[in-house]
Amino acid sequence: MRSVRTFALPALTAALLAALTSCGGSAVGSDDSTTHTTDAKGFRAYGKCKVTGARGSIHLKTVEKGTLTVVGDLPSPGWWNGDTVRQIDSGYEYCMAANLAYRAGLSKLTVRNVSFDALVAGKAQDFDMALAEISITDARRKVVDFSSPYFSSDIGVLVESGSKVTKDNIAGLRLGVKQGTTGADFVRDRLRPKSQPKVFAGDVELQAALQAGQIDAALTDVAIVLGKAQESKGKLKVIGQYDTGESYGALYPKGGKNSAALDGAIDAMKKDGTLDKLSSTYLAEAFGGDPAAIAVWSAK
Repeated sequence: MRSVRTFALPALTAALLAALTSCGGSAVGSDDSTTHTTDAKGFRAYGKCKVTGARGSIHLKTVEKGTLTVVGDLPSPGWWNGDTVRQIDSGYEYCMAANLAYRAGLSKLTVRNVSFDALVAGKAQDFDMALAEISITDARRKVVDFSSPYFSSDIGVLVESGSKVTKDNIAGLRLGVKQGTTGADFVRDRLRPKSQPKVFAGDVELQAALQAGQIDAALTDVAIVLGKAQESKGKLKVIGQYDTGESYGALYPKGGKNSAALDGAIDAMKKDGTLDKLSSTYLAEAFGGDPAAIAVWSAK
């Protein structure tokens, strides 16, 4: 997994209210278990995120006035930090969304949990953009729109520590994948295991199946499995990766009117170093090491 460009991350959340109070943002009380809104109240911070650029430098027509609504498969270590949706207050993609809200002159940032499968199938509604480590593919472009790439994406192999899985025997073992992902497509079409891989709804279910011994290896994005391995405190490890040449992009509703403005802001954050800073702040520590150091396997 190679960023556009760099890697690092602070430990997952302290208490939400303390974090928000110290940073100037505050939680909005109308949240439920799948949705959370932070109000920066004019400060240059949303949760623990420090924003850059000029406030109001882009104009968006958002689904809800005064707030940027961002959906994803939440939470996700390093990308959306928090034990629950309501506790998310930092991470690469959360702070990327915060920067976009700030540059759009919006005080509020609303995040909502949506299944990954629904996102890439174009079935999600009432959102401005999705950030969920989503690989850009031509098939997905038929039902949704994407920004330019902001992170490179390969497929990692996550196993329990002490596992006997190798590049030579993996195709004959019990494999698990996440529903609707390019990792699932890669395992089916390129790796072609002897037994059909088991398909799980999300990262949590995939990890749980691995730790319960239902599968021998979980295959999904390196950026995700490295975070899971780090989070497991030695119980899991990433032993290999497959180079796919894919990249993550922000997902927009098909034909949406905000695409050009958001694209411009994302490109500006690449050029001014904001995305590099988010990567160095949130990803390398979450990953527990450099993805480039993981052995690259080839699908036979």
